[in-house]
Amino acid sequence: MKPLIAAAVFGIIMMLSAVFLKEKKQASGLAILLLFLLLGVNIWALTESLQSGGVATFLFNDMLRFDPFSVWFNVILSGLALLYVLLNAKHIEVVGNHVAEYYALLFFILVGGNLLNAYNNLLILFLGIEIISIPQYILAGSDKRNLKSSEASLKYLLTGSFSTGIMLMGMALLFGAMGSFDISQFDFGADGGFNLMAIVGILFLVVSLSFKVSAAPMHFWTPDVYDGAPTTFTTIMATIVKSAVFVGFMRLFKDSFSSISPNWELVVAIITALTLLIGNITAVFQQSVKRMLAYSSIAQAGFMLFAILAVNARGMQGMVLYAVAYSVATIGMFTIVAKLRDYTYDGFNGLARREPFLAFTAAIFLLSLAGIPLTGGFFAKYYMLMSVMSQGGYLTWLVVFALLMAVVSVYYYFRVIWAMYFKAGEAELTVPVSNADRLLFGISAMIIIAIGVYPGLVMGWL
Repeated sequence: MKPLIAAAVFGIIMMLSAVFLKEKKQASGLAILLLFLLLGVNIWALTESLQSGGVATFLFNDMLRFDPFSVWFNVILSGLALLYVLLNAKHIEVVGNHVAEYYALLFFILVGGNLLNAYNNLLILFLGIEIISIPQYILAGSDKRNLKSSEASLKYLLTGSFSTGIMLMGMALLFGAMGSFDISQFDFGADGGFNLMAIVGILFLVVSLSFKVSAAPMHFWTPDVYDGAPTTFTTIMATIVKSAVFVGFMRLFKDSFSSISPNWELVVAIITALTLLIGNITAVFQQSVKRMLAYSSIAQAGFMLFAILAVNARGMQGMVLYAVAYSVATIGMFTIVAKLRDYTYDGFNGLARREPFLAFTAAIFLLSLAGIPLTGGFFAKYYMLMSVMSQGGYLTWLVVFALLMAVVSVYYYFRVIWAMYFKAGEAELTVPVSNADRLLFGISAMIIIAIGVYPGLVMGWL
């Protein structure tokens, strides 16, 4: 509970500080300090949870459930947020004049993420989704000088509101079928009997949550919003937000609907296959690296959906590993894109000659996203696929299909590496690369390699 309160309080502090802080760098400095404090609070909460023997704590009439998994994931989210701000502070300051407010919205996103990690009631799930979504609508349209940014914000708001309506309808149907919003009290019978109202409610939730995580065919908003929003804020949507919503998605289906998985499993499997197919094939034809990364995030969501299908402990482990490996690589890659004047593949031409260390770390990020061995992305994909394989059944075809799509992804990731190292050109930077940037990019790359060599660095906590 302490991290949740701390994130909310720090968000309010950042919001009020806008009145007193006249320099943008002062707002960034305060945000970094508060994020360090938030990370410390999360580590403190994790220590207490482990000392208590891992017993879950229920609060507010059992509407919130804090267990070691939720607390550990909060540590990861706050660590990712800190890494993001350290790498992107300069870019955030360039977007507009309301820098303190941007950071306040980031803290409120973390509040929503905390709720999605710890909810035990559908009402808290709804609050978490909305608290994490509304700041994104604002951040997507924060660049008032760019019409594409305003367009992205409007599209995101309208489609997001529509998906929220679908979610509420699903929750209403589940309440009618189960007589409660408390997910721990859902009872489908000892034999997991068929309940039409409940099944329809679950399918409504699948559709709405698939929209939130950019799963096909509910992915249509993602390329335009990611491309139109300021690149530095696209980074948040593609990493911290996606990871938090996926954990909420996974916990709902693992804790509540696993007993009737035959009734929804095929639908989620089809969504997973479509997400992998559309994300990877469409990414191949993109000419903008930023837009390619948008479709790449859709393809990565396809792999993360395996945790929903698995509904087992290995799927939960894979989700945590994927959240770390994917988010660190994507934060690093989007930050590099934000530093370039030209977002096309040609904009990366010759980057290895101008900024060799930046190109080297970019290559590591791309190799991880492609799932190449000795990177965190390899073990993240491995755990996801094995979580479904360990259950047996007819979903082996989906694992084979995912492997084929992973091979396709190698093409568009390596296309960037080819441009950096083997094409003539002079990549233009909009923001100089400082020694602090090189240090942070190096640490990010080391995290990815360390997880790839020894995934127990993350998995051991579970």
